[in-house]
Amino acid sequence: MNGIRQSLTLAWRTVVQVRHNPSELSDMSIQPVIFTLLFTYVFGGAIAGDATEYLKFMLPGGLVMHMLFVTMYVGQGLNTDITRGVYDRLRSLPIARWAPLAGRIAADQVKQLWSIMVVLVVGTIFGFRIGTSVLGLLGAVLLLLGFALAFSWVAVLVGVTAKDPESVQMFGFSLVFPLTFVSNVFVPTDTMPGWLQAFVDVNPVSILADACRGMMVGGNVAAPLLWSVVWGLGILAVFAPLAVRAFKKRI
Repeated sequence: MNGIRQSLTLAWRTVVQVRHNPSELSDMSIQPVIFTLLFTYVFGGAIAGDATEYLKFMLPGGLVMHMLFVTMYVGQGLNTDITRGVYDRLRSLPIARWAPLAGRIAADQVKQLWSIMVVLVVGTIFGFRIGTSVLGLLGAVLLLLGFALAFSWVAVLVGVTAKDPESVQMFGFSLVFPLTFVSNVFVPTDTMPGWLQAFVDVNPVSILADACRGMMVGGNVAAPLLWSVVWGLGILAVFAPLAVRAFKKRI
């Protein structure tokens, strides 16, 4: 219980830090708005014939994209604390050794929820409507948060092994951009060349986007939901041990 309480305290510390780093808040708030409006009104007419119709397709996928980008802040913030000696000071305190790392990951869930709310509010203002039910929307949000929790361990591994926060950011963009743009987040898979469709179909970003679309707008849910969970558990099983081992070596 003490370790959990310490983790929550450190999670609150991470959330409060946003006040002292406004650029992070702007990335979590303004960037999702810009991406949503840009893709809807620049590409919507060409792809779907109507911006509002395209928003129904793109917004669930956009939530997945923003989730991945926000998750990389776990690694960036972790690396900043390590390079500035914050973890050296935390080690001198009578707290559980895993509490700082757990607190950082827990804080990411709060940031993720904020980013999801921003995108949903903006989408609603410009015409997006839930085509299923409130339970479907809640299911999509929980799925996104669960996948973010698993993918956080990728960010932790990057944050622990990178030399500085700039390297974390550079690697994060290099990893997230190909995953999101070579997926069905922005365009349907059947509009792509056959050789590219093979990768897009197994891309976890595409699968997660399909699951969110099914729960929010309507369509097939069972298969993409199942494979999203499988991908999330696989990422967790592979990267969590690697990240913890690298974290212990670094500090």
